[in-house]
Amino acid sequence: MDIKLINIGFGNIVAANRIVTIVSPESAPIKRIMLEARERGMLVDATYGRRTRAVIITDSDHVILSAVQPETVANRVVAKEIYSDNGDS
Repeated sequence: MDIKLINIGFGNIVAANRIVTIVSPESAPIKRIMLEARERGMLVDATYGRRTRAVIITDSDHVILSAVQPETVANRVVAKEIYSDNGDS
């Protein structure tokens, strides 16, 4: 099993195969998920003090905050998959 790593901004890396969803932090349900993760100690803030633009939820229930747009993170995941499918490692 290959581990695919994705840059989520400022040199922070996440394992792409562990990502369940990448969403915008604007809605009330996502804000509630972020608050509950903080209370459980499962929130990882990778924004370096900048505005949160993407919320990444992993299969281990970790919630990761990123200052990169959700579309950008998703494009990086897709580009990494295409790159590795071509046999180029």
